[in-house]
Amino acid sequence: MKTVSISGSPRANVGKKDAKALRNEKNVPCVLYGGKEQVTFYAHENAFSKLVYSPDVQIVKLEVGGKNYDAIMQDIQFNIVTDRIAHIDFLELVPGKPVTMNIPVITKGSAAGVKEGGKLQKKLRSLKVRGLIDKIPEKFEVDVTNMVLGDFMSVKDFQKEGFTVLDPHEMTVIACRYTRAVVEEVAPVAATTLAATTATPVAGATTAAPAAGAEPAKKEEKKDEKKK
Repeated sequence: MKTVSISGSPRANVGKKDAKALRNEKNVPCVLYGGKEQVTFYAHENAFSKLVYSPDVQIVKLEVGGKNYDAIMQDIQFNIVTDRIAHIDFLELVPGKPVTMNIPVITKGSAAGVKEGGKLQKKLRSLKVRGLIDKIPEKFEVDVTNMVLGDFMSVKDFQKEGFTVLDPHEMTVIACRYTRAVVEEVAPVAATTLAATTATPVAGATTAAPAAGAEPAKKEEKKDEKKK
């Protein structure tokens, strides 16, 4: 798993007033928990760009007040008006202690079903995983080249030894679906086949006899019948 290094400064005071003052100077208030002690610190917002604005899941090498910590970003808050980072929670990584993370699902290749007119749908962009940090993959990469129309992958297909996927096992993650155009193209063909089958007489079949008591149909009078 990739790593990113961030250096922060301990917070002298903790509170809304102090947090507001830090944000006014473009600093981000942070907290680190999950280890022996809780650490409150701050760093300039630019220090988090490689961590926050990246699709990769990364281990954070934190340096605060001369002490080093391994952590993962657990939660982040943004200002609803300016969209700037308002606060970040970090979870300290403790050897032998499992963690819960959201791992992205990445597809590669072009599905065979798409070439047939279908559509590849990614129902879940990430999966919630729990396990030891050295067992959790940084991403789930799926080669969809051989997926044909009607194929799909559910959460249970991503389960592996060393970690547990917490999402419901029957949930669909990736599917190659029929599009409306494909359905409309297949329907007339099926209808034509059915009509042809209905119109073709079955070998050995006989014409139904008239019902009992019914008069036989009169033969059409000949047009050249002689006048009396």
